[in-house]
Amino acid sequence: MTTLLALAPILMAVSSQAADPRGQVYVSPPPMHGTVSTRLMPQVETLVLQLLREKRAMTIDGVRVFESGDKFLPGKIAAIMAYRVLALPPGDARLDQRLKDFADMAEVTLQDTNDSWGIYYYISALHSLRKAGLLDRAVRPSTLASLRTKLDWRRFVRPDLTLIDLPNNYYGVAFPVARLRHLLGWEDASASERLLARTLDHYRKYSGEYGFADETEGKGRFDRYSVLLVGEIAQRMIETGMTPPTQVREWLRKSVGLMLPRFNLRGEGWEYGRSIGAYGETAFLETLSAAAKLKVLSPEEERMAYAFSSRIAARYMDFWVVPATGSVDLWNKGRRTDAYRGKHRIFGENLSLARQYIYTDEIWSDLGYRGRTPDKGYTNWLSTLPTHRFTWFARGRYDRGVLTLRDRGQVLSLPIINGAEGQHMHNPYFPVPFAPGMLQGSPDASWPQLLPRVTLKDGTVLMPLAFFKDVRIERQGSKTVVSWRQDEWDRMGDKDAIPDTRLAVETRYTFTPGEIVREDRILPNGDLGEAKLDLEFGSFSSEATPAGDGATAFAKGAVKHFSTSGYGACSSHAPAEVYSATTGKMSSVVACGRAVGFNKPMKLTWKLSYNS
Repeated sequence: MTTLLALAPILMAVSSQAADPRGQVYVSPPPMHGTVSTRLMPQVETLVLQLLREKRAMTIDGVRVFESGDKFLPGKIAAIMAYRVLALPPGDARLDQRLKDFADMAEVTLQDTNDSWGIYYYISALHSLRKAGLLDRAVRPSTLASLRTKLDWRRFVRPDLTLIDLPNNYYGVAFPVARLRHLLGWEDASASERLLARTLDHYRKYSGEYGFADETEGKGRFDRYSVLLVGEIAQRMIETGMTPPTQVREWLRKSVGLMLPRFNLRGEGWEYGRSIGAYGETAFLETLSAAAKLKVLSPEEERMAYAFSSRIAARYMDFWVVPATGSVDLWNKGRRTDAYRGKHRIFGENLSLARQYIYTDEIWSDLGYRGRTPDKGYTNWLSTLPTHRFTWFARGRYDRGVLTLRDRGQVLSLPIINGAEGQHMHNPYFPVPFAPGMLQGSPDASWPQLLPRVTLKDGTVLMPLAFFKDVRIERQGSKTVVSWRQDEWDRMGDKDAIPDTRLAVETRYTFTPGEIVREDRILPNGDLGEAKLDLEFGSFSSEATPAGDGATAFAKGAVKHFSTSGYGACSSHAPAEVYSATTGKMSSVVACGRAVGFNKPMKLTWKLSYNS
């Protein structure tokens, strides 16, 4: 059976994707379990059947999945193969075959690379089979003996409990691996206790008084992982029979507080930083279901969290899964993702995303929401959410935080963070406004989205990115003003943010309904001579035409007008491939620039008007 034939019943049951490139608005979404059981599970089953037929020759959308270098793939396969077994009702005649399928694939993948997350996925699958009394039938003895050696947290953690060339969120992977090894009887509890303590100590140290995890060791990268990590920690503790301590619940509540103002009708998720798109949406699923399980939500918040989760699930099948291939698609149709989630991982991304939907749906089902119609008051409830919230991440030598606004249904944010090592130069981390479907960055891209970029005569490229001080927020009626200064600019070209004192800047943003203004006062440290100044605006609006000196009007799209002062001449052009967001290619690019002499203070301004 071809993929298209297998998916035909699913495709007939749903409407085609709306013309809006952002995807559908879900006024009355189906229950989450309905989407997972009748649409997602058949989609995954089709891929699994293809795997069982083709084994190591399996190809999806031109990618030979076992030759792609996906270092988590064996664990993801095990996770989904275990769900296939456990989803069967008691006495189902298919059980023996599915257990044999699991055993066969365990042998097929036994010698493949399987690192960190892959180790967790695999050992979690074995634990779930053991709890069901099926492990001995699902894994042959010689294979299980090999897995006991391979599925070990020591493969990515040193004896002193430091991570081996991995970001700090991987402590949240090492701990459950050690805990699950203990539950399988493979080691005592001491390692898991030490790793959990290290995980919580690191979180405590680098979240400080505000409770959000810095993904770096104090450099200020606060992104999707900063709100998700505590959700993952809580989920792993729940999975392994532990009761999360009070402080974990408090951190989880803070993450919920940052997520609630981002709820919407489309199921769109986290809007800035790396690994967003489809994973920016499942970050809400994992965190909110943990919060519901641990009763840190009010009864109303719980109902609305389920209603939003149901929209996220519907969006996944309508927007991210493509009928032509039967696969999730993060890479085609103008979509772009960071290298970490490159297309070589296409099969693994199908499996890991499916796993997140399946296990969070199980939590909601356990809480009594199985098959329940999402609350019909959700749309009205959205209008009661705060229109303005500033969330601090850190204060001290440098300030970090994020502004969240709601303007007539449009969610906007202004992150004031440091992308730090490997990310500071990428525009999904820039201190500029983000708004799903309207203002987005391009993963792993460094073009100067809505920011001044200065190229000095010696070739040094400077941008005002990472070193924020004296951040202030003022609210005056419907107007929000955010300001800061930077005594150093970020010197481009290095892996990490490097401060350069040749330029300073005072920045002020003003947000009013339908309009955003950014003003910069650039302060050179002495006479820097002639330099090049430029700025770009990649937009989903189209049919751009000149509208005066430094101004551009758009006939179609949410952004209607963009104007600049001090940036020189501006012109619009069709976007190259690099001007693509996680959800699709941008429609137009406005590029502004001129030669300037940096020997005195300079004022720069841009203004953007939009319809929400």
